[in-house]
Amino acid sequence: MDLPLGRKFVPNAKDLSNDNIKETEKVSTDIKKGQNQAKNQKQNIFEVIEPQFSFDDIILNKSTYEQIQDSLAFLENRDLIFNEWGLGKTHKLQNKSGINFFGASGTGKSMAAHAVAKQLGRNLLVVDYSQIESKYVGETSKNITLLFSAAKDMDAIIFFDEADALLSKRVRNMESSTDTSVNQTRSHLLLKLSDYNDIIIFATNFIENYDPAFMRRIATHVKFEMPDETARKKLWRLYIPFEMPNSAEIDTLSKEYDNVTGADIQNAVMTAALKAARKKESLVPNEYFAQAIKKIREAKLYNIKSIAL
Repeated sequence: MDLPLGRKFVPNAKDLSNDNIKETEKVSTDIKKGQNQAKNQKQNIFEVIEPQFSFDDIILNKSTYEQIQDSLAFLENRDLIFNEWGLGKTHKLQNKSGINFFGASGTGKSMAAHAVAKQLGRNLLVVDYSQIESKYVGETSKNITLLFSAAKDMDAIIFFDEADALLSKRVRNMESSTDTSVNQTRSHLLLKLSDYNDIIIFATNFIENYDPAFMRRIATHVKFEMPDETARKKLWRLYIPFEMPNSAEIDTLSKEYDNVTGADIQNAVMTAALKAARKKESLVPNEYFAQAIKKIREAKLYNIKSIAL
């Protein structure tokens, strides 16, 4: 039924016939079905998980921990700073709560993301590039839209692990449709980040690959340094089980073997334990721990030299 412009549709008895009512019910059912399908699509692509770690489970340098807590204080004081103190007028782009964790692999970035969510009493929506990338032009941008919608629906904190895959520099000299698609995806993500008003956590080993535009839109960048001597002592004590007989000289190991991560120390303890078990030793001697961590350091150094060449 055509209506003159500006006129409201007022149903009469004829319009509300059984056929029209059935048609209205069908349309309503189709809308609900579509909404349910969209919701299921979000849940199928993105999984929300409960945080697995708290800050009690992580050993960080004091400066790193303090930077994270300063970032979280932003959430508590957001209304004061931006509304009452007026920074909302002068710092519009900084009224965001993105946190970027960057540093060497194995320094605890992913665990810290879980700990942040745990402290805030929220779940995590963990994202890697493979979940949203599509070979079809335009589909990756659609998946990004679904991601932000899913996080809002499920009240979850978005966590981009290995974020450099998505936040990398845009292509300057476009030579193919793929280059165009990459730039469109980056631009779409920038818009979504600008409009999003909840916390987002990013983690990367390669912050140098970030596009400067993304750097500007992330409120805080926290560098995860290699564990200092105090942290290394705690890590050795953490990863050597009380039940395992050993003669580890933790003070010496912590002092002599620097530039190692928590993951390195964890691997060294496992290697030393396996060697002692293979040799039927009654305990794991300090020598095995030292040998294991030394070899790990040598392998990492060789890897760095190979990349430089």
